[in-house]
Amino acid sequence: MPKPLLELISVSVSYGEFTALENVVLKVMENDFIGIIGPNGGGKTTLLKAILGLVPIRGKIEFSPELQGGKKIGYLPQISTGDHSFPLTVTDVVLSGLMLHKGFVPVMTAADKARAATVIDELGLRQLADSPLSGLSGGQLQRVFLGRAVIGDPKLLLLDEPGSFVDSNFEHDFYEKLRILNKRMAILMVSHDIGTISSHVRSFACVNRNLHYHPSSEISNEQLQEYGCPIQLITHGEVPHTVLKKH
Repeated sequence: MPKPLLELISVSVSYGEFTALENVVLKVMENDFIGIIGPNGGGKTTLLKAILGLVPIRGKIEFSPELQGGKKIGYLPQISTGDHSFPLTVTDVVLSGLMLHKGFVPVMTAADKARAATVIDELGLRQLADSPLSGLSGGQLQRVFLGRAVIGDPKLLLLDEPGSFVDSNFEHDFYEKLRILNKRMAILMVSHDIGTISSHVRSFACVNRNLHYHPSSEISNEQLQEYGCPIQLITHGEVPHTVLKKH
């Protein structure tokens, strides 16, 4: 029987006069896989930051004992196309995911390095383990930062637009990796690509300042409109097509 990992109770977040989230209610259970969708500026990233304690909130977030202090929460932020020329290798970045457990000046043990090697190998990066970030593609960078997020074996994994820089050669493997990870951790994934993630998530949370939870991976254009989630819906079929709002 799945157990609750966290519960948001009437959570609101404001940036000055702007209300990003208002009276959000959401319960996340063990092994949930929730797709977080909504328009740009609707509060999706803010929702993840609220869970991580990175923004002040009104309301309450209740965590299960294993999530107390955030030590069993993995986080993959949006990957920037900016400067990654600082002198860190793939192994350095993946190992940095253990800092939360060891402090800001960690002493990495042989077991830590072996764990990093295992994660790097699972993500198909063995040949790049000693390579600097500056030489990596966007898809390779995404794998590296996913490795950093999961090296501590979290119970909850937060992903913010993980498909943005996943190269086409790795996309299937990336979602297959998430499927395997979901067997031992809950996943909340922000995405604009409903058509792709609907094959992987179990439910949706539509976020546009308020949050509407949809307990299924199948969601219609009419439901999106009802939830106040005005986003483009791409559907699957024999002939690829996109459903757009009437105009």
